[in-house]
Parts: sequence; structure tokens; C-alpha cells
Amino acid sequence: MKETFDFYNSTSIKSYNLDERIRYQLKMLDGLDNFTRKHTDNVANITCRLCEKLNMTKGFTVYCTTCAYLHDIGKMFIPPSVLQKPSKLTDQEFEIMKTHTTIGYKMCMNDLKLRPYAAGPYYHHEALNGTGYPNGLTADKIPYEAQIIRVADEFEAITAKRQYKSHIGIIDALNIMISNAQPSKINNMSDAIKNLKVANLGKIDKKILKTLFKVIIEDTEYEIASRIDYVNFLTEEIKRVESARKYYNKMISTKSEYKREYFKEEIKCYLKPHEDPEKIPQMIDEFKIAYKARKEHIAKLYDEIKQIKKLKV
Repeated sequence: MKETFDFYNSTSIKSYNLDERIRYQLKMLDGLDNFTRKHTDNVANITCRLCEKLNMTKGFTVYCTTCAYLHDIGKMFIPPSVLQKPSKLTDQEFEIMKTHTTIGYKMCMNDLKLRPYAAGPYYHHEALNGTGYPNGLTADKIPYEAQIIRVADEFEAITAKRQYKSHIGIIDALNIMISNAQPSKINNMSDAIKNLKVANLGKIDKKILKTLFKVIIEDTEYEIASRIDYVNFLTEEIKRVESARKYYNKMISTKSEYKREYFKEEIKCYLKPHEDPEKIPQMIDEFKIAYKARKEHIAKLYDEIKQIKKLKV
């Protein structure tokens, strides 16, 4: 029987379910900057979902997700001038940033409770074609958990808006990752012989990348469903306030005090206690603006799914 893993289930591996020692390390990340801890949580979330879609066992999924939570703990020893730099890093600064992998590895190896998860910090920047760091490992020499985390980490890093770059859309991000999954160009025969074993490999695993597509589509469908629920709510709200407006218009047009009081009571049947009858036209305009914006965004999300389904790795 196939084992399933529901990240949204209360038994799933989330940061508050982690071992106390691991939660302490994550707490330390909170003080680094506005991005590192959020990035860590997002990478762990995506990693967990990838494991599920790859049909990994629950035990491996929990292990791999925990590795993902710890993948950037070495950054707490990266100088703030580098970690929080608002512009692109220089080559020298990038060499400093790269040390977060070996620092994180040593932190794990020096702590018995963190040691089982050392692969997360150590290998998550290795690339299948040997162009990664810290050791330039290739193919199956890179633990599979690290290959999964790399895909999650790369996607989150590309799409996240940081102080030194603007937001990149999902389709553009996936196209970048597709490029990273393609074999590198070989300049000469010497390189071809030397790289024979990895000649057909890119930086990231194609199967894992295709699985990321499924995760994103599933999340997008969930977002669409949530937004449709809200659109349905807005539809009912517009009907409700439109009904109130009919009686409001009658109330302000009648000369009969008796009818005015009658219409006023009818209005109360449609408005909520905090709503002002005088603001009914404004309320309707605001609801309609919100309705139009949500409908347009839903259409955009449907189009995004179509585009993702057309992507080829």
C-alpha cells in the first residue's frame, strides 16, 4: 500500500514539531535578517511536498524536511556585511558566503542531535555536473536528500523578493531552473573526455524539477479554490448590499414618514450592525472593485497553470 504524507496534516513535520535543539538553531536564524528564516521555512515546506510527490516514505520525508530546516544554519556565522548586503555580492564576498555549507556541516557534526541531518547544510549547493560547492561532487555522489533540497532552495531563492532584487515570476523562475537542468556546453575534446560521466547532466535533477512543477500546480489550484470561495462571498455581499440600496433609494425618495421608517427597517435586514446606510454606494463600488481584481487574478492563475504544463525539461 502506498504511503502518503500530508504536509497540511497536524502530524506533519513543521518547525514547532522539531526537536528542541533544532528549534533552538532555527530561533538563532530569526535574528539574522528578514529573509533567512522565512526562506528556511519555505524551503522545508517545498522539500516536504517534493518528497511526497516523489513517493518517498514518511520516514525519509521527515528526515529530508528536517535537513531542509537546517540547510542554512551556517549563515549565522556569515558576517552581516555579506549576508545582509543590499546589492550583489563581489566574488570575494561570494567565497565567504559559500562557507555557510561547511560551517553548517561542522555545527551539525559537533552536536549529536544535529549530526544525522548534516547532509542538508553540507551538500545542498552541490550540482550534478560538478559545478557546485563546497566539494564539486557529481551525480550520485551527492545524497538524494541534498538534490531535493537544492531544487527547493533554488526555486525559493529565485522567486523570493530580496533587498537586492525584484520579484521574479514563477514561469520565469521555472525557465531559469529548466536551463540549470540542461547539460553544460562542452568547449573542447579535453573537457568532453574529463566530463564524460556528467556530459548529459545539468546542475539539478530533471525528475525532481518536473516534480516541482506538480507541487506548484497543486498549490496554484489550491489558491484558485480559495480565491473562488472569496469571489463567491463577494458575489453574495454585492447582492446583499444591492438589496439594501433598493430600499435606501426608496427611503430617500419617499415623502411619507411612515414609509421612510418602513424602508429603514428593511435596510437593517440587509446591512450588518457596523455598516452605515449612507455609505451603501461606496460599499458596492469597493466590493465590485475587489470582485473584479480577484476574478482577474484567478484568470491569471489558470493561465499560469497552462504555461507550466507546456514547459519541457
